[in-house]
Amino acid sequence: MNLGLDGKTVLITGATGAIGSRVADRFAVEGAGLILVARDAAKLAAQAERLKQVHGGECRTIAADLATEAGIVAVTGSCGRIDILVNNAGAIPAGNLLDISMETWRRAWDLKVFGYIALTRHFLKAMSEAGGGAIVNTIGSAGESPDFDYVCGSTGNAALMAFTRAVGGRSLDMGVRVVGINPGAVETERLRKLLSGRAAETYGDPGEYRRFFDRYPAGRPAEADEVADLIAFVASTRGAYLSGTIFTIDGGMASRRSL
Repeated sequence: MNLGLDGKTVLITGATGAIGSRVADRFAVEGAGLILVARDAAKLAAQAERLKQVHGGECRTIAADLATEAGIVAVTGSCGRIDILVNNAGAIPAGNLLDISMETWRRAWDLKVFGYIALTRHFLKAMSEAGGGAIVNTIGSAGESPDFDYVCGSTGNAALMAFTRAVGGRSLDMGVRVVGINPGAVETERLRKLLSGRAAETYGDPGEYRRFFDRYPAGRPAEADEVADLIAFVASTRGAYLSGTIFTIDGGMASRRSL
């Protein structure tokens, strides 16, 4: 299926992470030019070099901390005209209300919640003035299934879901679509580390972490490529009438609300 992304310019934040790197690959395969944003300049450079060798095409990088105003300005002031923004930066830590300090809470939200809002605010206007575009917010299914032990992330994700629906509900009138993606558990290094710790406690062997996969639909978490494919589709011309909505990719886990 031709997604009509050839020649488009795509800005991807959190571009060196497990999902962000696969999103970059997916858009590169479709012929899009890439602008990659992350904090670590060395990782960005390595990622850009890999993408150029594998896919060719244009790939620029911006090393910036999007939890800061300076980082936001560094991106908005230097990337120029873009067609698609993928907000993907940020990993909010686990913990209940009494575990997480207010400093941690604010720092996590500065990156994932306020970072998304700041970039959307800027590029919504810029894209509208340039003739249109698409903004995809990678959020997380905890926003629809609040968890006592992931209260900071659950609440932040719920806020971003409301933000996406509120802005995307009217943004198409400006020629810009705003869509949200809610991944559930995704097999990333972060998930493997988490489950390895539990496996060490439960079974005495961190290598037994896959025994926890049976709690997920079909006996596995999602793959990063599956999330990347969905992001590329909703951002493409094939998703031209999608805006103000959230797509959950978790194998149905969030819908398992039986007693």
